[in-house]
Amino acid sequence: MLSFHRTAFLTASLFLATAATSIHAQDANRAVADGGIAVDGWMGRIDARAAANGETINDAKLAMHGAALHVITGPATTYWNPANTASGNYTVSATFTEPRYMELNDHPHPYGIVIAGTGMDSDQQSYLYCAANGAGDFIVRGFGPEPFQMNGRRGESHDAVNKAAGPGQPVTQQIAVSVRGDRIECSINGTVVGSYSRSDLVTDGRLRSTDGAYGIRFAHNTEGTVEGLTVTQH
Repeated sequence: MLSFHRTAFLTASLFLATAATSIHAQDANRAVADGGIAVDGWMGRIDARAAANGETINDAKLAMHGAALHVITGPATTYWNPANTASGNYTVSATFTEPRYMELNDHPHPYGIVIAGTGMDSDQQSYLYCAANGAGDFIVRGFGPEPFQMNGRRGESHDAVNKAAGPGQPVTQQIAVSVRGDRIECSINGTVVGSYSRSDLVTDGRLRSTDGAYGIRFAHNTEGTVEGLTVTQH
């Protein structure tokens, strides 16, 4: 009898885990009303899977909110201004605020800094990004043009990443990505959370260079503001 109950418990646990994964997988993109890009000079591109499903950049929104960039997605979207480029040794930084954590989704979604962008408005786009979410996690990923991961499929948690008090509550992250000689580092709230060798990033199937456009990226069904997007040369 004990064996039967244990088997039933394990089966039920597996079912619930599978169901939770399925729910997350079914978190469909929500088209944003009055979407598009309303900031002069800026461009955007949604992820290839969303584009293949017939979605467009007008299913997400980039606008100004006072002095801040205001983003609402729809499909996961990368935004950049072609005039914003960095080369050599540099740091790109900005402050991201999610005003109402998880308001548009049923699990944490990340947002962050993009660097090293080339071919951004094409199927051959190449770039690296470091992003955080309000659950205390960060991810470092890129496209080259196929996606690649530097710290696992789901990223990892770190004490430096701020956590929201709960759904609907605000959370702010200061995110920076630096190129310093042979190292590319992601810092969140003043702490280096990820450090990678240039040779692991600038290679076949990944980045063409660490020089290029910089910008911002938001996962799907996420709202946030971005302030103080700047580049500092070292």
